Amino acid sequence: MVSKKTVRLTQLSILAALIVVLQLMSYGIRIGTFNLSLVLIPLVVGGVLFGARSGAVLGLVFGAVVVIACISGMDVGGNILWNVNPLLTAAVCLVKGIAAGAAGGAVAALFRKWGQPVVGVIAAAVTVPIVNTGLFTAAMWFLFRKTLISWAAGQDVVYYVFFGLIGTNFLIEFGLNVVLAPVTERIIAAVRRVAK
Repeated sequence: MVSKKTVRLTQLSILAALIVVLQLMSYGIRIGTFNLSLVLIPLVVGGVLFGARSGAVLGLVFGAVVVIACISGMDVGGNILWNVNPLLTAAVCLVKGIAAGAAGGAVAALFRKWGQPVVGVIAAAVTVPIVNTGLFTAAMWFLFRKTLISWAAGQDVVYYVFFGLIGTNFLIEFGLNVVLAPVTERIIAAVRRVAK
């Protein structure tokens, strides 16, 4: 008989592989300067199923793929940031991914503790893109301000941040997570039934 630990490790490995594939696919979908992140649903699933720590590990996988894409130039905006400051770019990519995965898992656990696991999945699906985009935006504002101003090209910087830099990408990522939250919840419920 296969141990629960082995099953969990296998499930996490599948989610990590899915994150790698979806993130690599996302480099073909660019809106503005940055690419659309398709990996947020597997981050939610991992965080909800296995907790904040596993969500953080999956977020680390996401961040590592983004760092590689920044270095290679697959992520054009990220490559610009890499050329400005490689260490800060790597830190931002890793921290935002880890924090998003951990936050999704923590929020789901909190709602599960309150006896509202379905609401927890929805809350996690909402939290992950907010943390991911929020940390990226904060990093741009505080760590890459000169680059941000140059990208704004004379526009009001605040306007550019909300309507150029994060606007469309965030709305699509957020919308996908919210729309797919019921499907995500069904996947999680099915995995939990099988694991029992």
